[in-house]
Amino acid sequence: MKRTIALSMMLAALGGAATAQNNACAPRDQVVERLASKYGETRQSMGLGSNNAVMEVFASDETGSWTITVTMTNGMTCLVASGQAFEELVEVLAVPDSDA
Repeated sequence: MKRTIALSMMLAALGGAATAQNNACAPRDQVVERLASKYGETRQSMGLGSNNAVMEVFASDETGSWTITVTMTNGMTCLVASGQAFEELVEVLAVPDSDA
């Protein structure tokens, strides 16, 4: 919770910050720079969501901190969630047996 509040205050201080659906938002380049400089986080994964929004997971291998962002088509990036104890997993998902 403290980290979410800190990230919200950080984005508000960036200037030009906006609020969308109670999430702190700012231009993507500013968000990415701050996640890197303040938390040591780099992009770990990404995906395309509804309305062509880009979801990204940033994390630090050193501290285990992580942040999930969503970037809208207008270039604004909003913080969705953040936390600690990030681990990269490589798992093969089991395919359900359709004969059962």
